[in-house]
Amino acid sequence: MEKYFQNYDPTGNVVLSTFLAALPILVLLYLLALHPHKDKQGRRQLGIFAPYAAIAAATVGILVSVFMMKMPLPTALAAFGYGAANGLFPIGWIVFGAIFLYTMTVVTGQFEIVKNSVASISPDRRLQALLIAFSFGAFMEGASGFGTPVAVAGALMVGVGFKPMTAAVICLIANTAPVAWGSIGTPILTLGNVSGIDPSLLSMQAGRQLPFFSLIVPFWLVATLVFMDKGSWKDVFEVWPATLVSGLSFAITQFTMSQAGNVELVDIGAGIVSMVVTALFLKIWKPKHLMTHEDAHENQSAATAGLGRKSLEIPKYSMGQLAKAWAPWALMAIAVFTWGQSSFKTFFNGIFAPKIPVPFLHGVVYRTAPVSPQPTMEPAFYTFNFLTFAGTAMLVAAFIGGIFILKVSAKQWKEIFKITFFRMRVPLTVICTVLGLGYTTRYAGTDAIMGLAFTKTGMAYPFFASMLGWLGVFLTGSDTSSNAMFGSLQHITADQLGLNPVLIVTANSTGGVMGKMIDAQSIVVSTVACYEKHEDGMNAVGPIFRKVFPHSLALAILLSALVWAQAYIWPWMQVPYK
Repeated sequence: MEKYFQNYDPTGNVVLSTFLAALPILVLLYLLALHPHKDKQGRRQLGIFAPYAAIAAATVGILVSVFMMKMPLPTALAAFGYGAANGLFPIGWIVFGAIFLYTMTVVTGQFEIVKNSVASISPDRRLQALLIAFSFGAFMEGASGFGTPVAVAGALMVGVGFKPMTAAVICLIANTAPVAWGSIGTPILTLGNVSGIDPSLLSMQAGRQLPFFSLIVPFWLVATLVFMDKGSWKDVFEVWPATLVSGLSFAITQFTMSQAGNVELVDIGAGIVSMVVTALFLKIWKPKHLMTHEDAHENQSAATAGLGRKSLEIPKYSMGQLAKAWAPWALMAIAVFTWGQSSFKTFFNGIFAPKIPVPFLHGVVYRTAPVSPQPTMEPAFYTFNFLTFAGTAMLVAAFIGGIFILKVSAKQWKEIFKITFFRMRVPLTVICTVLGLGYTTRYAGTDAIMGLAFTKTGMAYPFFASMLGWLGVFLTGSDTSSNAMFGSLQHITADQLGLNPVLIVTANSTGGVMGKMIDAQSIVVSTVACYEKHEDGMNAVGPIFRKVFPHSLALAILLSALVWAQAYIWPWMQVPYK
């Protein structure tokens, strides 16, 4: 098939080319968050049903690729199919595994014990959010990534009493600072591979940026939770000691491990330390007033309404009951950690991991200057490493726990499968379509057109380097994919502008983590976990996006400002390029 060389100004007008390249994304944003329509009750709502928005944006993306970029239609369709396949495996498979395990614990009645044991640490919803969304979510990000923390933490939060919308928003905001080291360090390892910079240097540089946000994010998510509950700043600052302990223990561990050059275990270590230290702290410290779920459902805080209603008495459980209820979750954590080890992956991928060249795509697409110094073929292999998928790890853990510990009956297994498949059928459509759009923009080269617009900013580029990473994660739904997309471009631009490549290349990943909460894939994953009815979940995608977007943009700007300051004001915070 004829080779396709990407052209980064196909219209001969940079502004027009950039606008048309961004058009599919603008369509997706508009339809998800702004397009007015009336619901079944005749009420005016903003944002249409998520699957329709995704399909419309993907259609526009393919049209732009074919008619503006002159990409052969079979190649454009192959790129979309390649992305959709990755949306199904491994992304959709991870969410399926998480929801399957959660459903199993609900059907068997064990989740009630899990819920009450979390509440026994503290019935205060602000502190529960810290433990589940931030600390436990960070551990799950480090062990697995790719949507796992949002799915698992979201399900846990709804189980302990959070409203679905609240749980989704809080989990999305919490899943920021850990992302660069997610899935056993995959984003930074990928960034090192494409940029040619030692990943340990990139990890050290990220460790001089993200720990500041590991301190900020716990306060940020508590404030967001309080104001979603119609609370006040008094409610936020009332739990500042616990918020500080949670964030500081995480940040110190994250900084220490990253400065030692560690890449793979930073999030896992920081998440565990934060969980343990925060839980122990809550044994000796309690807030003056409790903000319980009963108070939140009345849209008033305990701090502004006396002590609020008396919380329901939490049942007492034996150690055996607690161990049985938590066993599937412990098995899941052990499994995803084991599955993430390179030696495990190497062994089982050697048994089964077919690497299939994508027809009409592999060997066809070439990136060109200035994205690549010389024409470079963009490979397209679909690797079906089913045995080492994180979703497979979750299902193995679920079956082991269900068969040997929970003694799940045949009737219960049937119900678990039925509920899980029913919840997943529509969300999987959205995930696959959005990933298809992301891969279409990548192989067509429209992603690079948008990225190159940032490189024209001269001295301001350190600021926009991280914003480019933010854009990349929004487009692809993955910090790993954003790093693969823009890592080489960032290195080239840093050399052209005389900037430290370690700082600029790292900014792509650290800026990207702030875009994780607004990518459609993550939002859809959160709705699958938090909403029982898929129609309610899909209708919530637009409102959730509107709620998290200001947080994402504000954090991205703060991170970008820090990178700029490190470039020109605090050069001692840079890791030297060796």
